[in-house]
Amino acid sequence: MELRVLVVCPDQDSANLLSSVLGEMGMKAEHTPSISRGLERLNEEHFDAIILDYHANQSSEDFLSKLRQNGKNRNALLVVIVDGDFSARPVFGLGANFVLYRPLSLERTRLSLRAARGLMRRERRRTPRIPVNSQASVAYPGTEDLRATLVDLSDGGTSLRSGNTLPPSCKVYFQFSLPGQQQAVRLSGEVAWQDASGRTGIRFVDVPQSSRRLMHAWLLQNSFRQAKSQAGPSVPPTVPPDRGTKTATKAGIGGSNRRGERRFPCKLGAEVYRLGSNVPNRCTLSDLSEGGCYAEMPSPFDGQSSVEIVVRTGEMKLKIRGQVLAVHPGFGMGVRFTFEDDAEREEILRLLGVLAAGPSLDELPR
Repeated sequence: MELRVLVVCPDQDSANLLSSVLGEMGMKAEHTPSISRGLERLNEEHFDAIILDYHANQSSEDFLSKLRQNGKNRNALLVVIVDGDFSARPVFGLGANFVLYRPLSLERTRLSLRAARGLMRRERRRTPRIPVNSQASVAYPGTEDLRATLVDLSDGGTSLRSGNTLPPSCKVYFQFSLPGQQQAVRLSGEVAWQDASGRTGIRFVDVPQSSRRLMHAWLLQNSFRQAKSQAGPSVPPTVPPDRGTKTATKAGIGGSNRRGERRFPCKLGAEVYRLGSNVPNRCTLSDLSEGGCYAEMPSPFDGQSSVEIVVRTGEMKLKIRGQVLAVHPGFGMGVRFTFEDDAEREEILRLLGVLAAGPSLDELPR
C-alpha cells in the first residue's frame, strides 16, 4: 500500500531532494511550489503526510489553519521545513509532527523521513482490517455493474480486486453482502490507492446508518480473524556501540542486527531511575530506536531491572519506561522500552524525528 505525500515547497532543489528520498522509501511524492495550489490539492485528494516549507508569514499560517480544518487531510502527518536557527516549539504547537532544518542534507532528511514513515504506517493500521472474500457490484460514471471481490474490510474502508482500473478522482458506488448476512451493504467511497496486481483501496465517504450497523456487527463477530500487520516485539541494542563481534556473540546475538527498526546513533544526556526510586543516575544514550536504547554508564543496573529514563530536549521532556535486557559493567546496559499505549510510542517517534532533523546529533540541552 503506497503512502502518498504532498510536498508544498517553492525551492526546487529542496523539493527534488525530498521527492528523491520519499521515492527511495516507496512513498509517492506530489510537489507543488505554491501554497494556494497546495490547498486546492488538500481539498481534492487524501495524503498520508504533508511537507510544508514553512515561513513565519500569513500564507504559512493560513495553510496550517486550513489543513487542520480539512475533512480529507486534517489527520495527515505534518512535516515542516524551517531555518536552522528557528525554534521548533511554535510549529509543534501548530500541529507539526516533525521538523526539518534548512539547508536540507541528504542524510538528515533520510533519517527524519524514516521516522515519519513509521508513524504514517502506524496511523494506517489504527483501524483493524478483517480479511473477507465477498463479491461486490461497483458503479462509477461510465460503468454500471463492475464485478469485484472484497479482500478485506474495516469500518473506514476496504480493498478489492477487479480486472479494471478504477478512476482515481470520482465517487465509486458499490454494494455487497458480507458472509453470514442476508442484507446488502450499500455505500460510496473514493479510490485511495491502486497497485499493479489489480488491487484497489477504497476509503468510505457516505455510509448509511443501516449499512454501517451491518459492517460493525460483522467486524465485531470476526475480529478474531484480524490479520497481524505488525511485526513481533523489537529487540533493543544489547551490546555497547562499536564493540566487537566476539562480545556480541557472548551476548547471544551472533553479531547480527535483529531489530526491525532504524537505529539512531546519538549522544543524548539522560537520567535513569530504578522503577519506584527517586535517585537519578546520569547516563548517555548512545544508540536509540523505536524499540529500545543503549544507556552508557559506568555502573549499570542488574539484568531484568525495570527502569524509567528521563530525556530532556529543547522541545520536549520525555519519560520512558523499560526493562534492562543486557548488562556490560563499566560500559552500560541495553534497555527495551515498554509502552502502555500508542501515545507513548509516538513520543519516541517524535524524539527520533527531533534527533534526526536537528542541526546536530550531539547531546541536546537539558
